[in-house]
Amino acid sequence: MKIVSILLGLLALFVVLLLGGAFFTVHETEAVILTQFGRPVGEPITEPGLHFKTPFVQDVNRLEKRVLEWDGPATEMPTKDKTYVIVDTFARWQIGNPKDYFVKLRDERSAQSRLEDIIGSEVRTAVAGHELIEVVRSNTSRNAANAPIKEGADSSALRRAARGRLALQADILEAAKPKLATLGITLLDVRIKRVNYNRDVVTNIYRRMISEREQIAQRFRSEGEGEAARINGRRERDLREIESNAYKRVQELRGEADAEATRIYAEAYNKSSEAREFYGFLKTLDTYRAILGNQTNVILSTDSELFRLLEKSN
Repeated sequence: MKIVSILLGLLALFVVLLLGGAFFTVHETEAVILTQFGRPVGEPITEPGLHFKTPFVQDVNRLEKRVLEWDGPATEMPTKDKTYVIVDTFARWQIGNPKDYFVKLRDERSAQSRLEDIIGSEVRTAVAGHELIEVVRSNTSRNAANAPIKEGADSSALRRAARGRLALQADILEAAKPKLATLGITLLDVRIKRVNYNRDVVTNIYRRMISEREQIAQRFRSEGEGEAARINGRRERDLREIESNAYKRVQELRGEADAEATRIYAEAYNKSSEAREFYGFLKTLDTYRAILGNQTNVILSTDSELFRLLEKSN
């Protein structure tokens, strides 16, 4: 009976081990690859729930189904215009084909290494094929602040990007996606997180930026001075035109007033010979008052009209 009890206990333990090793659960966030002696067996299991495997022979390998991240190291690389920049890139990816992924990469560490190789290579290719303005500007609609781009503007104006960083990111995604698909990886998105200048040239870059801003400011000042000169010219012209019109009107009014005064004088002093003679006498006195003074020496002929009245007064 003692031997039977021992045998029954061993049998129960074997059954427990058999049942425990024959069943496994799959979570909804993972996919399972069954391997037999290190080789994949059957298709990947993606349906969540309880599943069966051959105990002691097959092993369960769990893979993540959720979106995973890749954060690449900041890498120094040259642009098309030979400016060295430090580009920091990140991406989001997913295991698209669990079987190919497991056979070629096995684990996430190997996948991260392959992502760094392929995406990093495509980033360097894209940056090297475009000028710095294309990497810095996010899109083509953005201009430098206070520096509108006009037709015929001088070289100091910051030009508009032809494509922009968003287009470069799309090129990187399009180029890297099929290469990673052969490894069972579905590349969802690639983004450039940060672009920094190389420390060795950052001083020259800042100096160049300051020079460009000074040129833009000088152009604005020149345009302002030219506009001020045009405004002042128009002001002077308008002022002279107003003064000329006013002087013309004053002279017209004076002429009309003199004509009216002459008419009144003529009516007043032309009624008789005595009135006309008196008018001539007054005008002569006005003439004497205008031309004669304390220090005035006048030489007159005897037949002069001016001398005539003086002669009569004597």
